[in-house]
Amino acid sequence: MHTDPLLSGRAAVAEAQRARVHKRTLTVVVISQILGGAGLAAGISVGALLAENMLGSDTLSGLPTGLFTLGSALAAFLVGRSTQRFGRRLGLAFGFIAGGIGAVGVVAAAVAGSVPLLFVALFVYGAGTATNLQARYAGADLATPDRRGFGSSMAMVATTIGAVAGPNLIDPLGSLADALGVPTLAGPFILAAAAYVAAGLVLFVFLRPDPYLLARRIAEVGAEDDSDGAAAAGTTPRVGPGAYAGATVMVLTQLVMVAIMTMTPVHMRAHDFDLAAVGLVIGMHIGAMWLPSLVTGALVDKLGRMPMAIASGVTLLLAGIVAATAPGDSLGLLILALMLLGLGWNFGLVSGTALVVDATVPQNRPRTQGTIDVLIALSGAGGGTMSGVVMSSAGYQGLALGGGVLALALIPVLLVRRPPYVRTISRGTRR
Repeated sequence: MHTDPLLSGRAAVAEAQRARVHKRTLTVVVISQILGGAGLAAGISVGALLAENMLGSDTLSGLPTGLFTLGSALAAFLVGRSTQRFGRRLGLAFGFIAGGIGAVGVVAAAVAGSVPLLFVALFVYGAGTATNLQARYAGADLATPDRRGFGSSMAMVATTIGAVAGPNLIDPLGSLADALGVPTLAGPFILAAAAYVAAGLVLFVFLRPDPYLLARRIAEVGAEDDSDGAAAAGTTPRVGPGAYAGATVMVLTQLVMVAIMTMTPVHMRAHDFDLAAVGLVIGMHIGAMWLPSLVTGALVDKLGRMPMAIASGVTLLLAGIVAATAPGDSLGLLILALMLLGLGWNFGLVSGTALVVDATVPQNRPRTQGTIDVLIALSGAGGGTMSGVVMSSAGYQGLALGGGVLALALIPVLLVRRPPYVRTISRGTRR
């Protein structure tokens, strides 16, 4: 078929622009994710301990995680919808800033001893968590089909630096809080406030041109160049079955990871570990959540989405077994269990994200991504809220083992929802 050289030239210019902006986008997202990682680490590390201290009971100590993950569900919905209309930049920037405001509210609640204010502030703080996750999609907006795992994983790798540093600053931040007249356990939220606001400002100022808006324009150019004109007719393509598979992977891995992670600091404190030990375990866990993205993205692109998703379920089962069988005073085995927990979550998030991106196009992608991240956040909220109740009745061992077994449920679901194009994506075809 004859190809118009003018159209070919326009496509070449669009491709060159795509590659240039994708590289710049990854740089900006990496910087924001370093800051965002430090912000999210506060709630993970001491949120449950702060609630236990203020409530005087560990039965509801999983409630903070439930609240800020519930808040992240609302934020994921709003960020997804705003991205569809205005692009990634505004949604991500204001999501991080809202998270910073929530962190300030947590500090104020701790100073005032106000439990209602604490709950409201934790809900708002959850916006930072949702935004931190949504930023991974910015890394994949302009990626070619065989590099989508890599694009999203690079955005996640950057989170490692801040997320690992945050928990290991618990002691010095506690000292800073004491010097300021703030309760010790509120110290990490001072860091979270500054880090989240800084991340939002970086995105607002430097994420130009907007990667999603550019990806949508490039897709529209391709639609106009399509000889049959069908794609240019204005109809929004249907979401592919891979989106359901990706959503299942990410929802189940989030549920299991949050439930076990939330109760680990409470379990450790019950066995007389100090805050430094808690910070070490959670820091190693968060490192295992994000740092493997250096290679996970490449594995997802090379080995396939489905094998890595199945590996996620198996790894989470191993994490549950190790956590359930570890003696209460064994710091080494708790570190191993939580690192396996983070690794399994990482496999699930990267492979699930790639499945969702593969199954969507720019016209429906942000709305679909936002909806799925709402489900992810709600699963985390349920896991965090119920984890304290389960631990009170079945113990930490029962919680850990039950979570590991639950993770295996994703395997039969994946086999049923197996997308038809998984094996061909590395060759650049989607169906």
